Amino acid sequence: MTTPARPIDVLLVEDDPGDELMTREAFEDNKIGNTLHVARDGEEALDFLYRRGAHAGAPRPDLILLDLNLPKYDGRQVLEQIKSDPELSHIPVVVLTTSAAEEDILRSYKLHANAYVTKPVDLEQFISAVRQIDEFFVQVVRLPPQSL
Repeated sequence: MTTPARPIDVLLVEDDPGDELMTREAFEDNKIGNTLHVARDGEEALDFLYRRGAHAGAPRPDLILLDLNLPKYDGRQVLEQIKSDPELSHIPVVVLTTSAAEEDILRSYKLHANAYVTKPVDLEQFISAVRQIDEFFVQVVRLPPQSL
C-alpha cells in the first residue's frame, strides 16, 4: 500500500519570465498542492538555499528545477555548490534547460544532477514535461525526509 504523497516545496531557478509562467501553470494543474518558489538568478538561488537576506525564513526545498543559463552565477556553478555541500547535496536537482548540447548534459551529470531535461519549445509539451517531472518526484520517487 502506498502512502499518499505529501505536498513538497520546489525551488525553480529560472530567469525567463515566460518559462516561469509555464512552470507555474503546470504546477497549478497538479492537485497535490506543491509549493513553487522561484529564484531568478544563481545568486538568489544560493540565498534561498542558505536562507540569507530576504530568504532568511525560506523552507528547505524537496526538489530543485535548475536552468543552466542564469545571470550572476550560472546553473553549473549553482549545481556544483549544491552537490558539494553536505547540507544540500541530498536535494534532487533536475536540470531544466534549453541546451541539448552533449557537453552540458555530460557536465551536469558529472556534477551529480539527478536528471537532465531539455525544455520543449512547444507550450503544451513544456507544460507536459514539467507535470511529468512533478508527478515523478512526488508520486514515484521517495524523497529524503525534510528533517535532513
